[in-house]
Parts: sequence; structure tokens; C-alpha cells
Amino acid sequence: MKQLLLCGLVALISCLPATAQQAPAKIKIKTKGGAPPPPAAPAAPDWARTYAATIRPEELRENLTVVASDAFQGREAGQPGQKMAAEFLVKQFAALGLQGPVQGGDSPYLQHFPLLRGTPAPGGYVQVGGQRYEWLNDFFSYGPMPSPFLAPTVGQPVFVGFGVEQGTYNDYAGLDVQGKDVVALMGEPQDDRGRKLLKPRGRAADYWDSGLRKAALAKAHGARSIFLVTFAPSAAFRKEGQQYGSALREPAFSLPDPGPAIIDTVSESIPPGIGVFLTSQELGLRLAGTTMPEVLGYVRALGQAGGPVRAAFQPPTATFYLPQAQQQLTTENVLGFLEGTDKKEEVLVISAHYDHLGVKHDTIYNGADDDGSGTVAVLQLAKAFAQAQREGHGPRRSILFVAMTAEEEGLFGSEYYTAHPVLPLAQTIADLNIDMVGRSDRKHGPKRHFVCVVGSDKLSSDLHRINEAANRDYTHLELDYRFNVPNEPEHIYYRSDHYNFARRGIPVIFYTTGEHADYHKATDDVDKIEFDKLAERAQLVFYTAWELANREQRIVVDSNKP
Repeated sequence: MKQLLLCGLVALISCLPATAQQAPAKIKIKTKGGAPPPPAAPAAPDWARTYAATIRPEELRENLTVVASDAFQGREAGQPGQKMAAEFLVKQFAALGLQGPVQGGDSPYLQHFPLLRGTPAPGGYVQVGGQRYEWLNDFFSYGPMPSPFLAPTVGQPVFVGFGVEQGTYNDYAGLDVQGKDVVALMGEPQDDRGRKLLKPRGRAADYWDSGLRKAALAKAHGARSIFLVTFAPSAAFRKEGQQYGSALREPAFSLPDPGPAIIDTVSESIPPGIGVFLTSQELGLRLAGTTMPEVLGYVRALGQAGGPVRAAFQPPTATFYLPQAQQQLTTENVLGFLEGTDKKEEVLVISAHYDHLGVKHDTIYNGADDDGSGTVAVLQLAKAFAQAQREGHGPRRSILFVAMTAEEEGLFGSEYYTAHPVLPLAQTIADLNIDMVGRSDRKHGPKRHFVCVVGSDKLSSDLHRINEAANRDYTHLELDYRFNVPNEPEHIYYRSDHYNFARRGIPVIFYTTGEHADYHKATDDVDKIEFDKLAERAQLVFYTAWELANREQRIVVDSNKP
């Protein structure tokens, strides 16, 4: 509206005679009693704008040139390069005047924790009734994972149908699977017309098609492992094993002490503490103790009953063996604490993961965007808030800046922190997480100024409004919500450190620009980062954080969206 009014005034002035357009040399204002009007009160300084302006492209470039350098060897969790990166971040936090909040360790800035690294060894098998089935030929793990069968282990499998549980439909009803190995069919139960028996409940109709969700449910019931029966013939399955063999031979990581378990059936990562395997049709049927005609009869019976039925077949005893060379490593989150003023007991977390993929086949994966970009953004945000505090304009609430480790291995840094928080989660108002914000994707192109916003409305309507208002009033970026919709196919909401806060009921925003051609490749280097855009995106996080840290009321938790 202001812009239209201004244009009208310009047009009107341009139509006046030249003499009328000339301003008089002096204007006399007559007032009652001859006194001039009082001067207008000066506008209050906008401190948010003042300190956001300290987030500059050149400083982001300077720090990223260090973080994503060859000297840090790709920052793989538990390796020397990650330790060097952690030391650099500690020095940066300390130089800014941030406190180290970790008690009882060698450094108040470092939260150490163990990781178990398992590298597959040859010779794995499953033996049923005298028939031996080989790893990668007849079964393989659902992604790299620690083995629950380091020595030949005899077990009595339990058939759990489709391995699902929703509403009154429960394949586990009446079954004791504690410490046992369960066998489940892939897919979902259907009626005789092919219609799925389970209602989607706001999720995709194929919600239970995910083996990882079935694995999470099996873990919740105490199972040691789950074997997911595919219907691929042995030859086709063997071809799959050959295709993914190199990835499946990569080391796998786990937390020896993950803390109190929070089991959900939504996360798209392998749940800790359970073996998850895919089998060929032949092996799956042998483990279940049945044949294909009997399985088809079982599925038809489910459809006719409209719910679970007890299978007529009984799994036989089996022997499982999946050797691994296991090594315990230590890695660390890096924490810097800025104490608030009158609301200092409440804490805002600002996070990014600083680890990456390390060195593979003599090639360094520097991870400039993933997630060097988020790491240096956190450093600049910390600098801006620390400067505000030094100059008497510090935040009312406290802020904890966290550089997470072991995100690439399975969100382990945030899993460990949220299970062993240094500040109470009950007093943690939100997590603003930054992961890959330095590039443009194919959809937007280099000329568009954007950021993808994920999770802002999932738990708190206040948080969503605050971020949108910050962008409207200050940064004017294109906010892309394509990763925030339910059933989003890439499952971005579940794939970075914010999710471990969200699943504990803490509101989150995940800022990202999505994947690009150099994602998880050795070509993700500093020379491809768009530092002006990186600065803009970091400033949006700052403005949102400023409001969260200074508003009168803590944001509400008033929703639970998928």
C-alpha cells in the first residue's frame, strides 16, 4: 500500500510547474503561542537487525575454509579429523565467551560418548533344517548395522504375520517375543478384493510397507531380530545382494548406551538394539516353517476375518551367524552455553552436525555443505548473540549452541544428547537445526533466494508463526515447505538431528536446502558454497531465535502432526 501511495505522489509532483516543484529556502511553522512543536521521540533501536547484520558472508567463508579443509580428513565420527574439528569449535566457542556446560569431563565444552563400530566379516549364514543359507546370497541386513549374532546362535523364530499393530489389529497379541527372532511378511494385510485392512490414519496407504517401521515395532516388543520375508526368488534376491554388497560391507555404528528407549514406528532409521534382515522367498518360508500355498491361505484367512488369525504353521529351530570385527570408539558433541537474563532457566537449542563421511578409498569427503554450512552458521549465530550480550542486549532465555557428532552414522549425537541432556529437556523450549544451507537445488536455481522449512508446525503453531513473521519482516526469503507435508517421499523430517528433539515433544525447525548433485560425494567442497545465501539463511535463523529467546511467553506445544 505504501508503495502505491508513493508512486501516486511522484506522479503528481511531476505534473506541477517547475517553480512549484522547488522547495522554499525556509519554512515557517506558526503555532499557538509562538512555540515550535516538540521534537518527535526517536525510534527505539531494532537490536535484532543490528546483530543479525554481524552474520556476514566473508566470516562464514573464513570458518568453512577451515572446517571443510583436507586437514580435518572429512570429520568422520571417532576419527582424528573429527577430533581436530571438535578442538577448533571449542576454541571458537571459548573465544566468544560462551560457557562450557558439561560437568565432570576433561573439557566443559565436550560431551563424550562411546560408539560401537562393526565391520562385517565373511562367513555369515542362517541354517535351517540342515540347509545353510549364505549372507548376501539368501539374506542381508537392512542397511549397515551391528550384528546380534557374533557367534553361531541357536534360536526359535516366532512368526508374527505381517508384523503390524494399529488400533484393534495386532499381530503380536498373545505372543511372547522378548529376546527372540521374529519372522514377518513384507506388505500389509488385505481382504479378498485386495483392499488393505488398516486405515491410513493420516498416513500413506502403504504406511506399514516400510520394513523399518515393522522393525521399530518388533523392538518395542523386545525382539532380538526381525527377518522380513520378501517374495523375491533366490536368483533375483542374489542379484540384489550383489548390487548392494559394497554398501552392506561398510562399517556400521551403534550406541552401546543409548539411554532410555523411545520407540516409534515413524522414524526412517534402523532402530537401535535389533537386527533387521531381508530374506529371499525360499529362506523366509523355511524360517516361518511353511510353504507358499500355506502363506497364501493364511493371507486369505486374514482378509475373510478382517483381522489377525493364528497361523497353522510353526517355525523350526534355526542357527544364525553374522560375524563382525567390532571396535569401540569415542566421539563428542561440542556445546557452548550463553546464559539468559530474567528467563535464563528456559533454554533454546541451536544445532548443526559437524561430522561427515571421512576418508573412503583414499579420497577425502570434506562435506562443505553437509554439514559444514550448518556448522559455521551456528558459529556466526553464537557470535551475534554473544556480541549482543557483551553490549547489554543479551537474550532473556538461555541459548545452547550444539555442534552434533555422528549424525551421518544414525543421528547418534542428538540421540545421546537428548537421552543425557546437560540442561533439562523440560526447560528446552525448541531446537532450531541447520543442515545443508549453502547451496541451491535444481528446483530453485542460483537466482532464487530460498530455504526449505521443515517441522515448524508439527508441534507448535507459535513456532511456525514466529518463523514466518521473522522472514516477512526481515529476510524476505522464499520459504519452501515441500519437505514438510505428510507422507513426503524423502522423509526429510526424520533425517537430521532435530528429530530426536521432536520425538521427545520439543518443537523444532529444520532449515535446509535439500540434496544436490554433490550430496555425499567427494565433490562437496567450499568453492561451490553460495556464501551470500548462506548468510541470509543464517540471519533468518537468528531472527527466529531472537524472538524465541526474548518473547514474554514460552511457545506453546499444541499439535502433533505427522
